[in-house]
Amino acid sequence: MHFLTFNGSYCYDSEQILFSNPIPHEDILKLIENSASIDRPVCIATKNRLAANGTDKDLTDYFRIAGLEVEIAKDFDDLLQEKIYQVMMGCYKPEYPLVMKDVQHAKIAAWWDRAVDIIPANGGKGIAIKKVLEHYHLDPEEAIAFGDGNNDIDMLQSVGTGIAMGNASEQLKAVADHVCGHVAQDGIYHYCLKKGLI
Repeated sequence: MHFLTFNGSYCYDSEQILFSNPIPHEDILKLIENSASIDRPVCIATKNRLAANGTDKDLTDYFRIAGLEVEIAKDFDDLLQEKIYQVMMGCYKPEYPLVMKDVQHAKIAAWWDRAVDIIPANGGKGIAIKKVLEHYHLDPEEAIAFGDGNNDIDMLQSVGTGIAMGNASEQLKAVADHVCGHVAQDGIYHYCLKKGLI
């Protein structure tokens, strides 16, 4: 079993790290500074922890989508010395330029209109898929991927068959090869069953 985490910035299996692509330290510091200037807390993702320097309604609600709570970390500043693979924060589109001001090597990967994931500029799920396929000596045509957010666009384009969930945005459906059922109705399971994959 292998895992592609933090929008593909950190990928591993049970034995080894397949791909590690942290955000440069200077950009992390700039993102935190920029976010503070608009009164937005951030949550950083190291390989082992999600840790925040505060929270607000948007960040709290963002975490609740995944059934998680925001951990406000007393050791937040110490964690800045570790490799950071993703930054999460409540953020609306008009705030993007303020958050990203003078940030050189990171980009926004958003799938919800009230929050963002910030990842390495040279990263994303599509890059991670390519790295994992190369590791296992597989061609893209041998892989399928399912997605439901706009941050899944490059992932669907990096495999032989890209499948958008029924609840996906129209933009994602437009690049997908197929559309399956809604995520809340076990769309992946029913697609795989119908295609004889399970």
